[in-house]
Amino acid sequence: MEYPKPMPRNITVNRDEDYMEIIWMDGHRSVYPLSHLRTVCPCAECQGGHENMGGPPDRLAFLREPERPWKVEHVTLVGNYAIQFFWDDGHHAGMYTWEYLRALCPCEECSLRYGDAEALEKEKEEAG
Repeated sequence: MEYPKPMPRNITVNRDEDYMEIIWMDGHRSVYPLSHLRTVCPCAECQGGHENMGGPPDRLAFLREPERPWKVEHVTLVGNYAIQFFWDDGHHAGMYTWEYLRALCPCEECSLRYGDAEALEKEKEEAG
């Protein structure tokens, strides 16, 4: 079965409160902490080279507390397929496609679907 490509109906970036909200065309609502988005930047540099690009986002990395609070200085749309952030560390190479962002959705429904709680628990057990 083929699923339609995710498309946003409305995007709100609130830099003061550090979140981005996307209401998708299918009515789904996703709220992303901006600092967490910086930790899963999809660019070649952050992914460790071109050979590591194009796969699904690292949901566990997204859910972990970031090493520092990243700030967004500017945001721009990239055509009709992605959004690009300009971060306070000068980085701006990552283009977050709608597919990437929808697969990263941290809502309870999506977290249950992807088994986030179990994966985080397993990670904690293995670490310690």
